Amino acid sequence: MDVVRVGIVGMGIGRPNALGIARNPRGRVVALCDLLEERMQEFAQELPEPVKFYTDYEAMCRDPEIDAVFVGTPNQYHVPVALAAIRHGKHVLVTKPLADSVEAARELVEAAEASGLVNMMSLSTRFSEEVQYLGDLQRQGMLGEVYYARARSVRRRGIPAWSLGFIQAGGGAFRDMGVHVLDSVWWLLGMPRPISVSGVAGARFGPRGQGYFGRFIQPPEELARQYAADDYAGGFIRFENDIGLQVESFWASHQPGDLQIELFGTEAGARLRPLTLYRTVNGVDQDIAVTLSGKPREAVWEVIADHFIRCILDGTPCAAPLRHGLVVQEMMEALLESARTGAEVRLA
Repeated sequence: MDVVRVGIVGMGIGRPNALGIARNPRGRVVALCDLLEERMQEFAQELPEPVKFYTDYEAMCRDPEIDAVFVGTPNQYHVPVALAAIRHGKHVLVTKPLADSVEAARELVEAAEASGLVNMMSLSTRFSEEVQYLGDLQRQGMLGEVYYARARSVRRRGIPAWSLGFIQAGGGAFRDMGVHVLDSVWWLLGMPRPISVSGVAGARFGPRGQGYFGRFIQPPEELARQYAADDYAGGFIRFENDIGLQVESFWASHQPGDLQIELFGTEAGARLRPLTLYRTVNGVDQDIAVTLSGKPREAVWEVIADHFIRCILDGTPCAAPLRHGLVVQEMMEALLESARTGAEVRLA
């Protein structure tokens, strides 16, 4: 095999992932799958080669001319689609979060690892240029011991309304947006083992028909009646070696939009946006603004696609296997469970 033929499930986040694959000289998008054929027809015009259309993911996964499947459905369907792909011998690339529950995530990880197929998370924040730069510094020891971090994802008016999966049980702000910063900061901390989680969560805007953005599939009052997820969540995660993390996610708020990670190290600290390092040299505090290549943020999808393809064709060790998604899922679900019960959750 010298080219990876990929089927894309879901015409939402599937679009940028598909374009990243199609732009790779060793990747081809050969099939699209969505409930609405018009969405596939519209997107197919952006692809360089003709593709097959499927409205049934099981049928697509049986196609012998497909080597790998990207899963970009609402959270509640990540595991069923990925399991079908694995059953039919397809490598899988899954958007965040891995699942809508720990149990489902664990079932998928066990099946994927037993299959021997490449399994990978598509993580646009972790694979971004800024996060990768900070990760390189951390691995080189430039920050010293990173012992504490803060991470947040804040929208002022950003409850998604184009799929009910976002606002129904198994969706919510923390699984949709909080997962980005939680995954990235956990990776930057060196992926320590989580010990305990304490959190709060709720919905202060969505059930009142407020805080939505994007085109509505239903009037806000109809969406409000079906709202069954969090539109904000925050909490504290304690890791082994006394590492602490404060994490927050808001779909809607009376605050400016923000996506931020702050690292506290014994030799230096760092902030993600704008990318800045903080250190003391000869008793003098230094704030160092870092300028990277200036690539557009959309280039991250090509980085993700290239790594996935190299894992399949070259045997490159996967830097973001589904097992990472399982650990992040465990932390997310523990925070939401703590919010429901009002008590700290201990993790095994």
